[in-house]
Amino acid sequence: MAGLRAEFLSFSGAIAVDIQKSVLVTYPPETPNSVVDQAKKAIVDAGGVITHEYTLIKGFAAKVGEKVLDSVSAWGKEYQVLVEEDLEVHQMGGGNL
Repeated sequence: MAGLRAEFLSFSGAIAVDIQKSVLVTYPPETPNSVVDQAKKAIVDAGGVITHEYTLIKGFAAKVGEKVLDSVSAWGKEYQVLVEEDLEVHQMGGGNL
């Protein structure tokens, strides 16, 4: 029984779970399209989904594992990429705008 438990523990430690997040990825307008396309391809290749592509700003929304976000951030660092979690925004105080 102890051997079985040790095998299970070693097996379960080998499985890495990549937590999916909804993110917004935006770039300054002068960023080459190839940089944006490379980021989108990396996300899709890693099992993520591009959920929206923006036209007024250079960027996109995606559901992606956390691990690939490091690569996306590194490729876009020169162009000041902004990768942020896509969260709901609520008005404080209950007043009207």
